[in-house]
Amino acid sequence: MTRPSGDSISAQPGPETIQWATAIPFFLVHLMSLWAFKTGISLELVVLALASYYLRMLAITAGYHRYFSHRSYKTSRVFQFLLAVLAMTSAQKGVLWWAAHHRHHHKHSDQALDRHSPVQRGFWYSHVGWLLTNEYDETEFAIVKDLVKYPELRLLNRFHYVPPFLYALLIYAIWGFPGLIWGFFISTTVLYHCTFFINSLTHIIGRVRYDSRDGSRNSFILAILCCGEGWHNNHHYYQSSVNQGWRWWEIDFSYYLLILLSWFRIVWDLRTVPDHIRDNTYAPSS
Repeated sequence: MTRPSGDSISAQPGPETIQWATAIPFFLVHLMSLWAFKTGISLELVVLALASYYLRMLAITAGYHRYFSHRSYKTSRVFQFLLAVLAMTSAQKGVLWWAAHHRHHHKHSDQALDRHSPVQRGFWYSHVGWLLTNEYDETEFAIVKDLVKYPELRLLNRFHYVPPFLYALLIYAIWGFPGLIWGFFISTTVLYHCTFFINSLTHIIGRVRYDSRDGSRNSFILAILCCGEGWHNNHHYYQSSVNQGWRWWEIDFSYYLLILLSWFRIVWDLRTVPDHIRDNTYAPSS
């Protein structure tokens, strides 16, 4: 089977086959986490792992997702670059690749062309299987024309392995080998799967408030773990909103951070959900 071209958004999902050679780095991150049995555990290492996790989860949610994928607020070119670098320390490929695939997902959510739909492909493939093939390695630049015009983003996207490498090196320089295991490998492993749970679990398990015409659902637990991304049914119903928690009790750490940054004019023009959209709930038939 030929690989889809860089500008194609209509190619059918590829076969559920793992390309072991290209999947080696992904599995190595998991295997290195087992070194924790040798380094032991301490409060400092656990705090480091949690801080590293939430720092990068915020960069993914506020950066990769709400800014680069949905452009739900504005910022400067310098902070745009810094957001991309920090988000890319998550080792989830390049900023343009991530945004292009996410926009493709919204266009075809839970339909035949959705690459990571548990409704179409099952839990395993939607959670991680699609990433372990080589069918979707290329960046579909046609989907992110608004971002491609920035040469620094194209450069980052091309050398996407550099930010996570430098991040791991920095952690090693400060906290040594135990810090590397907990602050990078364990943190990155958890970061992988909590991010992927938004693709998989929030299209299977949770509560439905809005008729988003797909399987998206809301999950309080994943909202806490993923800095507000668990309010997935809200998000799929109105994608351009910078806030995904629409009720006072729907915790959304990413939105709180962006509000804080807006006070200092680091970001601006935050697009929130209109009242008439938020109040347009429906009663599911099942």
